Amino acid sequence: MEYISPAESGPPTVTKILCCQCGTPIEPNPANMCVPCLRSEIDITEAIPKQATIYFCRGCERYLQPPAEWVQASLESRELLSLCLKKLRGLNRVKLVDAGFIWTEPHSRRLKVKVTVQGEVVGGAVLEQVFVVEYVVAHQMCDDCHRVEAQNFWRAVVQVRQKAVNKKTFYYLEQLILKHKAHDNTLGIKPIHEGLDFFYATETHARKMIDFLNTVLPIRYQLSKRLLSHDVHSNIYNYKFTMSVEIVPISKDSLVCLSKKMAGQMGAIGQLCVVQRVTNSIHLIDPTTAQIAEVTGTHYWRDPFTAVCDPKQLVEYIVMDIDLIEGKDRNVFPGQGQLSHKHAMADVWVVRASDIGSDDAMLHTRTHIGHLLKVGDSALGYNVQDCNVNNSHFEKLNRDKMPDVVLVKKHYGDRAKKRAWKLKHLPRDDTSIGSANKDYAAFLNDLEEDPVYRQNVNIYRDPTKQIPVDADDVDDPFAPRVTLDEMLDEMHIVDDEEMAEGQ
Repeated sequence: MEYISPAESGPPTVTKILCCQCGTPIEPNPANMCVPCLRSEIDITEAIPKQATIYFCRGCERYLQPPAEWVQASLESRELLSLCLKKLRGLNRVKLVDAGFIWTEPHSRRLKVKVTVQGEVVGGAVLEQVFVVEYVVAHQMCDDCHRVEAQNFWRAVVQVRQKAVNKKTFYYLEQLILKHKAHDNTLGIKPIHEGLDFFYATETHARKMIDFLNTVLPIRYQLSKRLLSHDVHSNIYNYKFTMSVEIVPISKDSLVCLSKKMAGQMGAIGQLCVVQRVTNSIHLIDPTTAQIAEVTGTHYWRDPFTAVCDPKQLVEYIVMDIDLIEGKDRNVFPGQGQLSHKHAMADVWVVRASDIGSDDAMLHTRTHIGHLLKVGDSALGYNVQDCNVNNSHFEKLNRDKMPDVVLVKKHYGDRAKKRAWKLKHLPRDDTSIGSANKDYAAFLNDLEEDPVYRQNVNIYRDPTKQIPVDADDVDDPFAPRVTLDEMLDEMHIVDDEEMAEGQ
């Protein structure tokens, strides 16, 4: 008998047992059953429903996440998969291993999710099982869309009004709302003759809009409410709130006449001033001294003033001669306020564009835009002596000391076709804003001429226009324009169909 060493012996044999159900040889396990018999006897997914329903709002394209939250999710996304798995009630009894969507027709209103789970069965054995859950997409209108469709859906309205002939301040407000997304909580925006109405579901959202308007423009508002219903048992009142907002009836480049008291409070500035811009305060400049001042909203509503001349009354003048006033000579002008160092005072002799050729048509005036003008240029101004003004403060002024013409700005001609940028507008059914609207065209010119004025405005590049890259491509190199660095590229989401067409 030969001795066999352990190193020369073969691998140890694994002892197998017979399945207690079918008799198949298997490795020992706590249940003493093969996998097919174990699956036939025990179903770890019996407590998990194989069909479920999820609700989808066609108005806002959101899915309902119980109990009352609506979430945005695209098809076969992680958000939608998480929402589907939360609908399975018995999923917490097993261990989730894997889950994924099975492709279905997008218009079939069916979603299929393949789920892999593990569970502990008899004797501590771990069983893994794969099953498919089918979801039926049912349509249900969310609360926000239901309020819009139903009658009396809103609970608060903000009525923004500006009682002025020129609407440039209102166009500026529209761009501020778009830049800061102050209209996100609105249920709807309705245009009317003198402004816009913003509708909200709650009073809180309406008050946020009031706070925003109060920080960007000089305004005043009034609050009123109307009782809809009253529950005497729980002492609950249901109101509708109306907030009426009034914007200052003044726009950029308007000619205003201050009261003698207000002019004295602002450093003895001249009573006849030009509005440089309207932001959270009114920026004024005296065209005869270049003295500047700011009028806050609180100060304005204590002693309000209106426009003596509106930008629609601007007249084109031709500069015949100009004589700049040096810096030392500017100190002889009356007033104790701050002088603008961005402007240059000048004595200008001008002729109305329609009166060229007449011997007695030349007029003399003193202006604050001497740094922009030269002989032969065109300027826009107001004919103060011939205008018919119904203003108590203006009638008290000394007509002998009043200039015949008040020049406001340099005239660069029509630049609409050369403009390579555009603005966005609020989502509303209003066709009054466009290239044919003179007020809107004047507002676009103001944005080009004033870099400070357009700091709070999102300007987008117009892909249909070509931006000049060389100085030779520009007709007037001195004309103001929006630089390429200030333009934003408008976001455009391309879907799969457009990509297929492009290829």
